[in-house]
Amino acid sequence: MNARFQARPDLLLFLSLLASILLTPVLDRNNWGRLVLAVVTFVPVVISTIRLSQIKGWVWPSVLLALGNLIFVVAGNTFPSRILTGFRWLFLGAFFALTVVGLFSYLRNSRIVARAELYTAANVYLLLGMLWAAIYLAIDSFSPGSIQMRSAPAGRDTELLYFSLITLSTVGYGDIVPLSGMARIVAALEGVTGVLYIATTVALLVARFRNEPLDDAEKGE
Repeated sequence: MNARFQARPDLLLFLSLLASILLTPVLDRNNWGRLVLAVVTFVPVVISTIRLSQIKGWVWPSVLLALGNLIFVVAGNTFPSRILTGFRWLFLGAFFALTVVGLFSYLRNSRIVARAELYTAANVYLLLGMLWAAIYLAIDSFSPGSIQMRSAPAGRDTELLYFSLITLSTVGYGDIVPLSGMARIVAALEGVTGVLYIATTVALLVARFRNEPLDDAEKGE
């Protein structure tokens, strides 16, 4: 029962991340839709903060970054500016980076493989995609034209989230091309991160599972 309770925040975070990703192309069409999208994106931020509160020493930095992101969201919608929008994405990216480090630290130190650990592994992967998307959006805000889209964009948020997820999985269709040196290096780092995360996480989970006594594995259920 305790293991199931501990897995609930991870499951809620997983569902909120999926909802945020799936709703991005639906809401990224006009100003009102983007405002709703900002609210939808803030849901996994809140759940991530709750999850990090269960890990000692991670809650206050996450709260400060979440508040910084909220302030710049409000400021950017009140006084439209590329600079304010860029700082909004920087704060969101920093929050996702902190969450990734905190959750991966939990995963690395975990001694069993239960539902919470599997949800955490999936959450870190989705958070990595959203982290790099926030970085691309910040680059696009501070330096327009750094990333070229060959097709008619459905919306900058949608296109760059798509680009991030494709780059993280190292598929790379080539329909969106980073042009500036910074954008290219960031895209290369994301591809490397995606490969290393999969390799490292699989190794960790397999090692935990193989070394886990049968009675401990049953308790994790």
